[in-house]
Amino acid sequence: MYAMGKKKRISTLVSWTLVFAWMAVIFLFSAQPAHESDGLSKSVTLFVIQLAKRVMPLDELTVDIATLNHLIRKLAHFAIYLVLGVLTVNALRASGVPTFKAVAWALAICIVYAATDEIHQMFVPGRGAQVKDVLIDSAGAVVGVGVYVFVSDFIGP
Repeated sequence: MYAMGKKKRISTLVSWTLVFAWMAVIFLFSAQPAHESDGLSKSVTLFVIQLAKRVMPLDELTVDIATLNHLIRKLAHFAIYLVLGVLTVNALRASGVPTFKAVAWALAICIVYAATDEIHQMFVPGRGAQVKDVLIDSAGAVVGVGVYVFVSDFIGP
């Protein structure tokens, strides 16, 4: 019995450690000055273009790099918060919070973190806060939490 309790405590601790580590990753991305952040997303954009050129004939590939870069930046917002949503609802469930409450709390935590993250960006050179990004982040968290609940319903407790 004690071993099972210890295993659960370790699982809970690891789950919350992953949440806070992921929040730190988000914070570090947001702390990048605009030119660094843009450089990172442009390198991802160029990688995507090179990948597309391998599967699509060059003459058919007409892409506006600025538009693709913008799309990749917004998809990154969505994906990063999707992961945060999964990690947060998992940590809450590992802590023994019932599913409905875990979903509500996970969404609240993710949305508040997204809003404070945008406020943080107001103090970073060349960056600013955008309500649209909070909405994209929140949508990612909703999908992440939804995926977690959907998958956990099939896998079971």
